[in-house]
Amino acid sequence: MGAYLTKPMEPKTFLKSLSISHITLVAALLFFGAIAYFQSNGISTKTDTNEILLYLVPVTALLGYFGSNYFFKKRINKVNIADALEVKLKQYQKACMLKYILIDAPAILGLLAFQITANALPLLIAVCLVLYLISQRPTKDDVIKNIPLTDAEKQLLG
Repeated sequence: MGAYLTKPMEPKTFLKSLSISHITLVAALLFFGAIAYFQSNGISTKTDTNEILLYLVPVTALLGYFGSNYFFKKRINKVNIADALEVKLKQYQKACMLKYILIDAPAILGLLAFQITANALPLLIAVCLVLYLISQRPTKDDVIKNIPLTDAEKQLLG
């Protein structure tokens, strides 16, 4: 098991593994969203409720959206062009996973809030977050655009 943890990251498989992680998070949200929707007894649009979740979901969604962008950029700015490609890719992977989780968590809260309250607002917010998470799919162009790579490293990414 220790050998697995120290296995060097292959540049060509890096994007594939990051994409699988991204797809897994999106699929889990879609699955949970479908369960929440089909178990509901209808959708309410009442806004005169004292349900705390109806206030908590928009706040956490905004924090998740802006926080995901802020912390992603903060981590990416720490990447140095002189670092080895493997170090750069690991830092990019960590930044992406943090970004995905900061979007994923408020979406889960929104789906839970919808399941509890049957109110449309948390469902709408969760759907918007899922769509945003889908749009954050990792691509080779994003890697090249976001982290400083030498020409040789760009070639290795293929």
